[in-house]
Amino acid sequence: MSVQLNAVVAVIAVGIAAAIAWDAFCLRDLMRADQARVRYLPKWAWAAICLITCPWGGLLYMIVGRGPVGRD
Repeated sequence: MSVQLNAVVAVIAVGIAAAIAWDAFCLRDLMRADQARVRYLPKWAWAAICLITCPWGGLLYMIVGRGPVGRD
């Protein structure tokens, strides 16, 4: 039974690490984006949504709030 518990703890730890990495990626993208590229809400509001509703807030920002990325 101890082996099963260790496996569950490992899966949970990987999930938490993935959620933190996803939030860091979304917040970095948000921080580097121009305000004109961020849609519907100010950047601070998207940051709050990303942090409060981890990981769904980051997904929502990427789908809805992130504008098209232009190539220079």
